[in-house]
Amino acid sequence: MTDGRPIRVLVVEDDPVAADAHELYVGRVPGFVAVAKARTGAAARRVLEHTEVDLLLLDLHLPDVHGLQFARSLRASGHHADVIAVTSARDLAMVREGVSLGVVQYVLKPFTFATLRDRLVRYAEFRGAAGEASGQDEVDRALAVLRAPAPAALPKGLSGPTLERVTGALREAAGGLTAAGVGEAVGISRITARRYLEHLVDTGRAARSPLYGQVGRPELVYRWVPQRR
Repeated sequence: MTDGRPIRVLVVEDDPVAADAHELYVGRVPGFVAVAKARTGAAARRVLEHTEVDLLLLDLHLPDVHGLQFARSLRASGHHADVIAVTSARDLAMVREGVSLGVVQYVLKPFTFATLRDRLVRYAEFRGAAGEASGQDEVDRALAVLRAPAPAALPKGLSGPTLERVTGALREAAGGLTAAGVGEAVGISRITARRYLEHLVDTGRAARSPLYGQVGRPELVYRWVPQRR
């Protein structure tokens, strides 16, 4: 919070379902309030003309303008709201460009409430820092709060490195893979592979469908879901 006020967030997202979810997520984090939603850069600018905003939760791929171009135009016109960029793009050159435009965090789609909550809480801590630093260590700690967020917690029993390997195997399989196929590719058991695959389904990064044409219960095939950019 700032001077006892909640941090005011403008959600800029052209997908109405995602916009509603992001607005709900923001409202669930103490000290934050979503003051408005906008589906285009032009609509966001109209909101900013009559509404005080501290932070933009900004989709980088809007129908009328790229998010970084929009952020650049805001800076040029004197708006100083910070930006958390929302994107499925993983272009590090884009990340570097965003830093100079007030992009304080990137959140990769699809993300969970826990992921966004972590970013918002750390942003609030960074924003709330006041006074004069006693030395370099204190400056470094303040920046570390913003730049080195803790990874979102995985369900109990799942590990990040194994999830990365499962994700890689699935993304490379154009026709999809069964749990047994993933297990063989990654070097884990079928049962373990299925737990990771079901986690990817739960987070919207994979889809499953039954494989018919064999005797007995149909086996499930998992396919990577390309994310909307």
